[in-house]
Amino acid sequence: MINSFYPAVEETISSLPISEISADRMPVIRQTVDYILGKIKSNQEVRLNFICTHNSRRSQFSQIWAQTAADFFGIEAFCYSGGVEVTAFNERAVAAIRRDGFKVVQKGEGNPVYFVFHGESSEPIITFSKVYDDPINPTTGFAAVMTCDHADENCPFIPGTEKRIPLRYEDPKAFDGTDLEEKMYSERSHQIGSELFFIFQKVKENLQ
Repeated sequence: MINSFYPAVEETISSLPISEISADRMPVIRQTVDYILGKIKSNQEVRLNFICTHNSRRSQFSQIWAQTAADFFGIEAFCYSGGVEVTAFNERAVAAIRRDGFKVVQKGEGNPVYFVFHGESSEPIITFSKVYDDPINPTTGFAAVMTCDHADENCPFIPGTEKRIPLRYEDPKAFDGTDLEEKMYSERSHQIGSELFFIFQKVKENLQ
């Protein structure tokens, strides 16, 4: 572990269900590992833009967990997120990230900007709902990581991308307003965290 982390974040990381990653996820995970390794070995910046339809749940989880995993393993990577339309970082997803021990500072209303910290000395992960080509996101030299099937199928062309990776997840939105809401948001967050920690762990192992 390279950077300092809040104890509650460390506890979440230590309990991520990495051993439960299924075999059918391995090909796309390998694609992601290979892309990151290729960029590092050619001395180029690693830029990952996680994309889903509304940039409200899965892509936000992915950006936060990818940046956290990269920092954890000391891998220099720049992680972003976007969508095909603007809504807001869903409050239920924000709550799940807070439950995982992250410090989240909100600025503004409507479509707030959230500054997410995994430790006292960490740089903030800046999150808000935006289109994938928002000025805050890279325009060239990045991988478009498609985290939902709708965005993957309805965005056949992402300008500037070097690699398109279909790392899809089920939408916890289906459980909004139910007794399972909190459980399923946390479950999805932890699934995404598990796969991204596994990815960056493999990158680290291949660089040693």
